[in-house]
Amino acid sequence: MEAQSSIAHIRLWHRDFWFMVIANYLMTSSVYMLLPILPLWLKNVNGFGNLETGAAMGVFGLGLVCFGPLCSFLIQKYRRNIVCVCAVFFMALSVFAIHLVENMEAFSVTFEFVLCQRFLLGAAFGLAQMVLISTLIIDTCESCQRTEANYGAAWFSRFAMSLGPLTGIVCCSLFDFDVMLWVAVGSSLLAIFMIVTVRFPFRAPADNIPLFSLDRFFLLRGFPLFINLFLLTAVVGIMFSCSLTEISYTAMMGGFLLSLVARRFVFQNAELKSEAVCGMILVVASYWVLLSPLEVAEYISPFLFGTGLGILGSCFLLLFVKLSNHCQRGTSQSTFMIAWEGGVAFGLFIGHSLLSENKVLLAVSGIGITVVAMLVYILFTHKWFTLNKNR
Repeated sequence: MEAQSSIAHIRLWHRDFWFMVIANYLMTSSVYMLLPILPLWLKNVNGFGNLETGAAMGVFGLGLVCFGPLCSFLIQKYRRNIVCVCAVFFMALSVFAIHLVENMEAFSVTFEFVLCQRFLLGAAFGLAQMVLISTLIIDTCESCQRTEANYGAAWFSRFAMSLGPLTGIVCCSLFDFDVMLWVAVGSSLLAIFMIVTVRFPFRAPADNIPLFSLDRFFLLRGFPLFINLFLLTAVVGIMFSCSLTEISYTAMMGGFLLSLVARRFVFQNAELKSEAVCGMILVVASYWVLLSPLEVAEYISPFLFGTGLGILGSCFLLLFVKLSNHCQRGTSQSTFMIAWEGGVAFGLFIGHSLLSENKVLLAVSGIGITVVAMLVYILFTHKWFTLNKNR
């Protein structure tokens, strides 16, 4: 569908753009590596309860919006690539803090420490993502290539949702928890290297820059889309709170790849409504299969889930782009990111604290929330979007 709104430019995928999208993958992967391992470490090693573990995983979503109102001020007051580098470096420090506290006898892993660590990691990740997707990635391409650039960068983040947890599980299986932490830190540092090797021209800051602003942070006119996407990605967090294996994440990656093919050959000229509904139906089907006692459910459920999520992610990304006014593209991308990552964090909170890894409760909750999101989209959001879109 993105092809309907942009021209295919061979020159888009040049060295600088490649470095930016790879940096996006690396920083996202460093966060998602922790998702399957950290809850087990909190429960089995440190004796955390379900509610404490859920709160620790969910508070990441609150951190995402911490620097949002300051984002526009920071990137105009200081060099935008330096702001992004500092945020990613703080991500690495916050992950490294777990290693320090775990291995120093003078400290202990307390609930308060984990809450602060997860909140600060979310704050650093949120700022880094806002700067990267709303400014840096756009700055590496021509104006006519920006929709395609947003599309490509979002897919690298989506790949990190499956490959990141897979990397974390493999590291812990072959080595231990500390090695996985070092790999996560190394991913963030490598992302910094990718960013600093790209040269960005200096831009003089605007006069009278307000300290707090919604610019590059939140698109108020996109609030209905935000709520709809938040509900759908909460289902992602619930799925991730299951005890998924490396095979499950591999199958999910296969689903992502299939959704790419489907968008190219099936949904290229389809209506957005049919595309979104199809993605939601696949997500419902994945949770339905999760209830099956058959062993193949371990492969089929995440495969269907990855396919549906890939379709929905691309569809809603385009909805946000089409909804934005002139010079609001970056703001729409930040809003999309907050809805996506915030919904995942909320789903992790629900899954770990309230559903307690009960497969039946997880599946029923996932199906119920997705059906509600589908009804909201069909009965209200899509009609509202067609009346308010600008592109």
